[in-house]
Amino acid sequence: MPCHGRQVARRAFKYRLYPTKPQQKDLERTLELCRQLYNAALQERREAYKKAKKSLSLHEQKRWLPEIRADLPEYQRVHSQVLQDVLQRVDRAFQGFFRRVRAKGGKAGYPRFKGKGRYDSFTFPQAYATGVKLQEGGKRVLIHGVGSVKVKLHRPLEGQLKTATVKREGNEWYVVFVCEVEPKPLSPSGEAVGIDLGTNPHFLITSEGEKIEAPRYYQKAQNKLARKQRELSRKKRGSNRYDKAKEELARLHRKVARQRLDFHHKVARGLVNRYGTIVHEDLNILGLSRSHVAKGVHDAGWAQFLRILAYKAEEAGRRVITVDPKYTSQDCPVCGHRERRPLWVREFTCPACGTSLHRDVAMWPLRGTSWRRPGRGLRGGMPSRSELRSPALKSGESSLG
Repeated sequence: MPCHGRQVARRAFKYRLYPTKPQQKDLERTLELCRQLYNAALQERREAYKKAKKSLSLHEQKRWLPEIRADLPEYQRVHSQVLQDVLQRVDRAFQGFFRRVRAKGGKAGYPRFKGKGRYDSFTFPQAYATGVKLQEGGKRVLIHGVGSVKVKLHRPLEGQLKTATVKREGNEWYVVFVCEVEPKPLSPSGEAVGIDLGTNPHFLITSEGEKIEAPRYYQKAQNKLARKQRELSRKKRGSNRYDKAKEELARLHRKVARQRLDFHHKVARGLVNRYGTIVHEDLNILGLSRSHVAKGVHDAGWAQFLRILAYKAEEAGRRVITVDPKYTSQDCPVCGHRERRPLWVREFTCPACGTSLHRDVAMWPLRGTSWRRPGRGLRGGMPSRSELRSPALKSGESSLG
């Protein structure tokens, strides 16, 4: 049940499932039924607006679920909460569409139908009550409509279970438990650091000049990915060889994604363990991902890293502050002199005071820039210069570099 009167955080725990062949067919059948329901709900909303200029609500569509289950017996094997979650996904897709329309920036992206094989997960939104249950000391998990499935709990499940999602990734299956956990604040730290994210050669540079090399996992795997893609293109679609080549390509993509995720976790953990305040630019990552540096931005995975950094900091009782990136690389951090310089100029020498620094180090401590917390407006103003000066990250400490 929800926790009241105390602060809690939500954490996801992802575990590999090992279903038998009959269980795998049951999982795939559940996904297919969810996909069909998603497309039917989407079509229903489109027709309602087209014919009557009416927008159907989530509540209206949920009311028809009992009738659907009565008319179509195959849906009786799917948990009612899973079906409700499908309709919630449709509703969230429309909410996102209307939000983008109001923003009037870029493409609104009308919700699209899910093609066969394009619906890869189903969720039990109240798993703590029903639908999913661990068995045999965590060696198996009971999934409604599927049965008792072997699971590998490579780390203990913590906190109070809230939701459970079963996911298909290629030919592999996973269960993701979302739990409410008690925050574990670290010892208070008065140290603060500014970080600047990059793509090549450095993933991150701190305000003290510590540089963390960009691993560039995708770039390193590009030749192998291209070879696997060529092998796939030579196979006949729908054949066993095509399916095998497709899975090999997907497996390689998953490996790159996991390497990047592991790197992000280690870098974020090192920063959170050491610093009480972490400052970074409020980057327009979506815009950059559509620019000439798009491939490098995607390979670096800035958005994923910043999400991980934010939740680890919240759990540890640390602060993450964003700042307006305007002029941060043009102002001298010592005297405040402003001078435009092209991006290819990496070493900064101030003509006014003679300070010489790497461009990405010179942008900190962001002299004259207002500091704010995301979504909460201005808070206090600029920390003192001494608050930003802290020992550089040592190589090998806290898994940083």
